[in-house]
Amino acid sequence: MTHLSDQAWFGQAALRTVLGLLNADGGEARVVGGAVRNSLMGMAVADIDIATTLLPQVVMERARAAGIKAVPTGIDHGTVTLVLEGRPFEVTTLRADVATDGRHAQVAFGTDWQVDAERRDLTINALYADQTGEVIDLVGGLADIETGTVRFIGVAAERIAEDYLRVLRFFRFFAWYGRGRPDAEGLRACAAARSKLSTLSAERVWSETKKLLAAPDPGRALLWMRQSGVLTEILPETEKWGIDAIPGLIACEQALGWAPDALLRLASIVPRDAERLQGLAARLRLSKAEAAFLEAFATAPNLAEDIKDVALDRQLYRHGKAGIVATLQLKLASERAKVGGDPAAMGPAMRLGVLLARAEGFAKPVFPLSGADVLAAGLSAGPEVGRILALLETEWVERNFSIDRAALLARLEQMLRR
Repeated sequence: MTHLSDQAWFGQAALRTVLGLLNADGGEARVVGGAVRNSLMGMAVADIDIATTLLPQVVMERARAAGIKAVPTGIDHGTVTLVLEGRPFEVTTLRADVATDGRHAQVAFGTDWQVDAERRDLTINALYADQTGEVIDLVGGLADIETGTVRFIGVAAERIAEDYLRVLRFFRFFAWYGRGRPDAEGLRACAAARSKLSTLSAERVWSETKKLLAAPDPGRALLWMRQSGVLTEILPETEKWGIDAIPGLIACEQALGWAPDALLRLASIVPRDAERLQGLAARLRLSKAEAAFLEAFATAPNLAEDIKDVALDRQLYRHGKAGIVATLQLKLASERAKVGGDPAAMGPAMRLGVLLARAEGFAKPVFPLSGADVLAAGLSAGPEVGRILALLETEWVERNFSIDRAALLARLEQMLRR
């Protein structure tokens, strides 16, 4: 018998209160999904989801009577979020799928735990823990956790046909929790259904892809996505570019203590082509910040390894940090992978490391003059103001930002006298 009663998160007062509330007077509630799975795999627990036999209206009534905030976050699908001591608990009524179309499901509420478990996607995501902490496994999830197997519940093709996003979820969970080779039936079903990914919203596809790329090491998952044709389906930009840079990048992250960065990993598997990356950002509906990162990466200058520090500063001023830092990170990862850790061949990598540290620490200096200064010097408003200001700024940058305001004003007067 497997128990979670010794887990710190399971003993928290807020969770105990919610479980006590929902298990009273004929109701039954169990923690389900990620919290149970992560605890059993020795990983951190973040969100705590709860399944219950109570209807959502009853959940809300009980919560309000107990002075607990209740938010109907997805009440049509049976989900109510209870907020206690500042912590949200997503509570969902047991469900059965009445009809599915690969994107949405019509559900009926019920009280059958077996039915509720079998409508979920993967065995490792369908484990419950009751009020005492006992883990309840209705679909073979415990055995799959032991072996690191990511497996669909029942017939893989049927689970995928209910929601085609499960193709990406299969690989995402393999990236985070899988060991060895992917489940063969699941892999075949994902390959067969890959064209259906185009029927999903871009937001759902990118959200799932970003979570996959953020795994500690998504390399094996990306390899199987590539071989199954799934990667080309969602990121056609990678088809001729490939994923060969990923192992070196992961090794560099681990060696140098870099935090996993989904966007940097994306940059490593797509071409540095501004037009194509603009198309990618639009197609997957990336956020403005994400799209700006890809644009900065695509348009960053190619830096020689022997570039002088002051020359690097000038490039950072002109082009910004984000794209240059990303470019240097990928160059450093590539160089380290090339030399294989041989100390005698680490010279270029060490220099790249120095450049990266300088780029990361760069604070953009503020140009001491403005258009108002040019106007005050006697020039009339118009395009000439911007042209002269740009000339002065270029001179200031080329002198490594060393010309002070007084000297710039003197130089401005000279230019105007001409």
